[in-house]
Amino acid sequence: MPVNEQITDSVTQVNTKVVGETPAMAMGNLLMSTSHALSNAAHNATAAQQQAQITMQAATVQGVNSLMAIGSSVIGRSSEGIIEKG
Repeated sequence: MPVNEQITDSVTQVNTKVVGETPAMAMGNLLMSTSHALSNAAHNATAAQQQAQITMQAATVQGVNSLMAIGSSVIGRSSEGIIEKG
């Protein structure tokens, strides 16, 4: 039984269209994957910088607290020496 030529032509055109679009679809998928990976990397870098800043600020506060405590103990010892001699 013969097949209508219009049907075979339409199927051929659809197949040609799909084959022709394949490289564009592959590039689109590659670009989407790459942009997703780069955005994840940027987000991770930002989060790491924020965490590092919090750690550095905590270390600075601890250092200042230590310096202030040392100053208080020196003043206390000096005052004690003056009071004992007086």
